[in-house]
Order: sequence, then structure tokens, then C-alpha cells
Amino acid sequence: MSGQANNIRSAFDPAEYDKKIVQTLPYYQDFYREIINLLKVYKNDDLSWMDVGCGTGKMAEAAFSGFDIKRFVFADSSPQMIEIAKERFRETKSEFNLCNILDLPYINEFDVVTSVMVNHYLRKEDKIRAMQNYYAALKIDGIYIGFENFLPFSEEGKLLGLEKWKTFQLHRGKTREECEEHINRFGVSYFPITLSEHLELLKSAGFEAAEVFWVSNLQAGVYGIKRKEWQQSWKRI
Repeated sequence: MSGQANNIRSAFDPAEYDKKIVQTLPYYQDFYREIINLLKVYKNDDLSWMDVGCGTGKMAEAAFSGFDIKRFVFADSSPQMIEIAKERFRETKSEFNLCNILDLPYINEFDVVTSVMVNHYLRKEDKIRAMQNYYAALKIDGIYIGFENFLPFSEEGKLLGLEKWKTFQLHRGKTREECEEHINRFGVSYFPITLSEHLELLKSAGFEAAEVFWVSNLQAGVYGIKRKEWQQSWKRI
């Protein structure tokens, strides 16, 4: 387990997370809406689901509202986030796992694995390992769906995208200092990769179908579909 993976930290305190995130990410609510829309045409009943980096439970809120859930696993490395999620969803068919995403213990158990704004905190080797864990956790025909910041193909594209992102945050009520602090984290506190690299990451983990299905500003939604069973003998990084 790398030091980087041990120290995955959101930019926001758990108590203020939900308020701050909508000031920071354009179309944040759409991330969850698009995940639900995708699942409604792929898998839509009697679901076993794991949400990695569950935070306060935003994904679970959408999942339980839209589907028949037979099992939902909240996974996060933050004790505070897990406690908030547990308080909100203790009456549902849920499990709460305080764990590092590089040490997920599940094999062939879920129809759906989701992660929203999680993997970009990892360095390349740990990104690969995390994606292998997601693949391993899925059943045959299971689907992984993730949303992440991404790196534009050109330096000019990156600078323009970051300036546009800063303007959005200013319009949402953040101070200029808060905006600058957040923008300066790009490539320093979290490590976005290009859209092409996102697809290669999915394929390298074993996903036969790997697609980008949503893009706006510097955020993207991707998915991968598992067609072959995970074998214990497969090498993980």
C-alpha cells in the first residue's frame, strides 16, 4: 500500500463537503443523474452495488431512489464520511466498510461498482491497482462507472480549462483565494489523466467494453463492462 494511497484526502471537511462540492464542480448533480440514466438501460433491478469513496452518501441517495437494491456497500477511507453515511442509511440494506481502495476484499460480488471523484487522487501505479480491484469485485456482466477530473491533451487546453473552472467557482460564491487554492491543486494534490489514458486504464484492468459517456469542462464519466470472471491467479500490481 503506497503512502499516496494512504493519504487520499478530499479538499473539503466532511461536515461541509456537500455544500462545497456544488460550488466547485460544474454539473456535479448531473454526475449522479447520468450514472442512474446509464444503469436504467443496462442493469436496473435487484442490484448489488458498491460505491467506492462514498463520502456522505450522494450516490446511495440516487441509487435507492431509482432502483431495487438488494445490497449496497459504502466504502471510504474517511471515518467521518463513513459515520455520516451510516447515520443517513442505517435503515437500508447497507454495509459500511472503512477501508483503503487499494485493499478492497471483494471478488465477483457486485453488479455495479461506482466511484465519483476518487481515482484522480492516485498516482499511476495505484490507479491501475484500484481499477483491478473494481474489476475483481464485479460479477460477470457487471459494470464499473466512474466520474473524474481529466487532463486535456494540450497545455493550452489545460490552462484554458482551469481558467474557465476558476470562473465557475467565483460565480458560485467562492472567494478568489479559495478558487486559486483549488486550481493550484491540479496535478499537485490530485493527478488527472487524459481521456485516452482513462480508456487504457479500464482495458488494462480487464474491461472488455471501455467507454467515455459524458464530458464537460474538465470532468468526464467513463464505464467498463466485465465479461470474464476474475481469477485469483491473475497478477495484480
